[in-house]
Amino acid sequence: MKYVWYLFSFEGRINRAKCWLAMLIVISWMVFLAVAVSSVAHLFGAVTPKSFHIGTDQIFSVIDPEAWRSLSSANRISLLIQVIGMPLFLWVYLATSVKRLHDRNKSGWWMLLFFVMPGLYSQFGTRLEDLLGDSYFVIPLSLNAFVFTVWGFVELYCLKGTTGTNAYGADPLAPVDTRPAWDQQSEIEMVPHKAGPPPVWRVKPGYE
Repeated sequence: MKYVWYLFSFEGRINRAKCWLAMLIVISWMVFLAVAVSSVAHLFGAVTPKSFHIGTDQIFSVIDPEAWRSLSSANRISLLIQVIGMPLFLWVYLATSVKRLHDRNKSGWWMLLFFVMPGLYSQFGTRLEDLLGDSYFVIPLSLNAFVFTVWGFVELYCLKGTTGTNAYGADPLAPVDTRPAWDQQSEIEMVPHKAGPPPVWRVKPGYE
């Protein structure tokens, strides 16, 4: 498998198994990064976090100023880990998710509904509810975020892709033909035409 294409390209299609595997790879990277950064911080006497949460919703805390101001020194280490690791995590997550949407014959722009909108609501929804109070706008926003989160999970990780080639490429589950390609030049011989009468069938000498 071409891992550079698999983890970083937005072109083509992948099946459900490869989408789940990509998430396991990303989680392994984040755990390794958390251990490495925490170890370095401990060497310099900084307070390290006792736990570290990994999830797509943590991406949006990086762009939230209040999330930075309300952190203790231990949690600042946690957020520093996210700032370092999230660009790589986000790229791989989006690249594999877009290819999975392609497998479902859907555009990658669906990630705006499946990921961006629910993520923004998860990070800023509480403050929006405090700002709007009992406004009728809050319930539809909350419901839409929930619906698109569940829908996105089902589309990306549960449903089978379209059978056969679609607008985004070949079926990743189609059987691969491992037979060598037919080399026409090596199997066909061009015999020059010779002028003369056609051959005459006769009995070989000694058999008459």
